[in-house]
Amino acid sequence: MSIIAENSNSHLSLEEIERSLQVIDPVFLNTPQFQSDSLSRRLGLELFLKVETVNPIRSFKGRGAEFLMSSLPDEPHTLVCASAGNFGQGLAYAGRKRGFRVVVFAAERANPLKVDRMRQLGADVQLFGDNFDLAKAEARRFAESAQARFIEDGREPQIAEGAGTIAVELCRSDKQFDAVLVPLGDGALIAGIGHWLKTHSPTTRIVGVCAAGAPAMAMSWREGRPCSTETSSTIADGIDVRVPVPESLVNLAGLMDEVLLVEDESLIEAMRLVFNYHGLVIEPAGAAGLAAAIAYKEEFHGARIATPLCGGNITDDQMRSWLLSC
Repeated sequence: MSIIAENSNSHLSLEEIERSLQVIDPVFLNTPQFQSDSLSRRLGLELFLKVETVNPIRSFKGRGAEFLMSSLPDEPHTLVCASAGNFGQGLAYAGRKRGFRVVVFAAERANPLKVDRMRQLGADVQLFGDNFDLAKAEARRFAESAQARFIEDGREPQIAEGAGTIAVELCRSDKQFDAVLVPLGDGALIAGIGHWLKTHSPTTRIVGVCAAGAPAMAMSWREGRPCSTETSSTIADGIDVRVPVPESLVNLAGLMDEVLLVEDESLIEAMRLVFNYHGLVIEPAGAAGLAAAIAYKEEFHGARIATPLCGGNITDDQMRSWLLSC
């Protein structure tokens, strides 16, 4: 039986998504959302942007990390995770508030800005291996040897439920969206958004967006089972998935209507457009939904769509290369 088609296996709760609104640090909630008239005209559709970068970690990851932390006992914890950088920042931010030790494993080639910010937030960051999956395997080993709690983004339901608050806020709009385009990495973001919208806006299409150079999650959705790839190659480190989390695929069961692939060139175009039109600095993974609106604008012609701009951590060199070069 396809684990992705069996929606009854989902571990997410609408009640918990709603409850998380009372628990998550307000700094991550009620983020700006608006119709981009300029981009709507350019693309021939109605485009609504939800900006998830105006907070201390410049990404939506604080929502899920905060809700997860709220479910843990108050006694001191050592929490261990693997991260490309944004989830590690979220966990470090939430852990510092509660006096928890947070150890983050990242690949040796991880974005140095994200590594520095995780450390500034108090995380013990260990660089290991030349890719995320090697860093994750080492994080598991470390957590077991240290008798610490291993936190896997995409597996913990509270992370997806916290991210689902984005959909709650989108539904406060007086607009009915034809589709919501959501970056698809480990799956927590779209699982939370999709779980809420399938009940509260059932006619809205839930569209996941993967980088073409990291298609494992798209392949898994189409095949109805976890599909890994030997390699991946994309500038979008936040959605650079080579080995899907099986529990994440269970949580995504029956939620996605479509998965689209976007090339790195489309990600850069999206980043440049939102920078030029709205002055927003968005990282490649965070701009994946907008990139899909650009790359598939004929498919979405005339539709009312929304997408979260869900991360904005890029280095000075990346900014010069992607946003400021001709």
